[in-house]
Amino acid sequence: MKHVLEADGIQLAFGLRRILNDVYLRCQTGAITGLLGRNGQGKTCLMNTVFGTLENADKSIRFDGRRIVHPFKRPELIRYLPQFNFIPAGISLQRVFVDFNVNFETFKHDFPNSNLRITQKVRDLSGGQKRLLEIYTILKSPCQFVMLDEPFTHLAPRDVERIKEIIISEKENKGILLSDHLYQHIIEISEAIYVLVNGKTWRINNNADIEDLGYAKRL
Repeated sequence: MKHVLEADGIQLAFGLRRILNDVYLRCQTGAITGLLGRNGQGKTCLMNTVFGTLENADKSIRFDGRRIVHPFKRPELIRYLPQFNFIPAGISLQRVFVDFNVNFETFKHDFPNSNLRITQKVRDLSGGQKRLLEIYTILKSPCQFVMLDEPFTHLAPRDVERIKEIIISEKENKGILLSDHLYQHIIEISEAIYVLVNGKTWRINNNADIEDLGYAKRL
């Protein structure tokens, strides 16, 4: 069964500065949806609004047509990878994998060179190891939708390619919305792409649209 996540009528302003203006976004299970936009256009604000951690009265977040006010309270529906490290430093990897209901041995199989041990504390990991841990556990956790904010940043190139493979594999089980300034990766693996420009989302149909919207040169 296909599931659909829709964000509709989203408006957001900080003082006199309007960030989002009547934004629409649609993501469905079985597909990867890319979100592109220059710095300051509001991509992270949009994701936080969809997740429900950024309060916004002018919004409608719907899962299969049903409005959900605080999606972050429903981890079976949606998980969110923010740009910053979010897993507490003092807990063990064993606790992390148990909490997210993800298999550590599967992780070791996917990343045999990660050098992670189940007994380690999060604080003992390097920056790249922490990011890899966070991306993997969010991606693999059982839920309908996943949002990934800058998943490829701070990863080694070989890990980026493996994460892309896992994203493609996981779309069979969930809908995936991702945003990253390394936009070539987004374009490569996404079935649908939105560009956020001047507070509005534009669904693009081809690479020429990316240039026409002023985001990047034609690929």
